[in-house]
Amino acid sequence: MDSTVETLWTVANILGIVVVVAVALLLTILVLLVRTIDKRVSAIKATLAAAKDNTAHTALIGETAAGVDAVLNEGLEHHLFLGRVLEKVRS
Repeated sequence: MDSTVETLWTVANILGIVVVVAVALLLTILVLLVRTIDKRVSAIKATLAAAKDNTAHTALIGETAAGVDAVLNEGLEHHLFLGRVLEKVRS
């Protein structure tokens, strides 16, 4: 074999090894990034599930507000009644 051909084969082999190592490195980085994304997606999914559980009973807010209004109105009526009664008692 001619020395030029041998040098070309050596260069081709070295470039092949460099390409294989670069591909392996890039694939390793890709796998690590996919794992990180998967963990974060799982965390976001858990957060969304917790938010769903926290807001599952929002339909009761209207009923609760109506009940609070009724209690406040009753308290106001008692306050007005007692105000009138006390004025009559004092006079």
